Amino acid sequence: MTYDPTGHLLLTPVDTEAPDRVQRLRRLGLGERPDPAFDAFADRLARVTGAPFSMVNFIDEHRQFFAGLHTPQGSHAGTEAGAQEGGVSRYMDRDHGYCPHVVVRRKALVLEDVCDYPRFAGNPVVDEIGIRSYLGAPLIDRTGMALGTICVVDTEPRPWGRAGLETIKSLAAELIEQIHRREDGELGR
Repeated sequence: MTYDPTGHLLLTPVDTEAPDRVQRLRRLGLGERPDPAFDAFADRLARVTGAPFSMVNFIDEHRQFFAGLHTPQGSHAGTEAGAQEGGVSRYMDRDHGYCPHVVVRRKALVLEDVCDYPRFAGNPVVDEIGIRSYLGAPLIDRTGMALGTICVVDTEPRPWGRAGLETIKSLAAELIEQIHRREDGELGR
């Protein structure tokens, strides 16, 4: 997190790894189109946590891309990257939401009520989308790169607690293993 020349607190942290992350994501073929396997993972994440929204999110210098997405209307498998279903796009600006914080911090983040945290309460997703709670974990691959996150959000405060934290971290590790198996399979061909 930095300050701009006018003295305002910038809420989105500086991400010095973004250029390297973009290169790694391109090598892996991730972050540019929806993926049915990631949509299925997002569906499972929503079921396990009971959250109405869940995402598999890859982040570049300017935006976030939900390669896996679950909304209350259901899965978005097969939708175009820019399409919106039920008012939810697969893209979000980098200064919206909490996943950029998770990627830069390289640690899971539990916000049971975002309004309890002045640093996070002013995020545009609070007023624009009505987000009130967040639970996310970084996807750190074998190279040590934080590729993105998995996360769940709700429009109501949620008592995620330690159980929620352990669940999201465990599922992030599981998804990273899937990504590694994918990479190994493609390299072996």
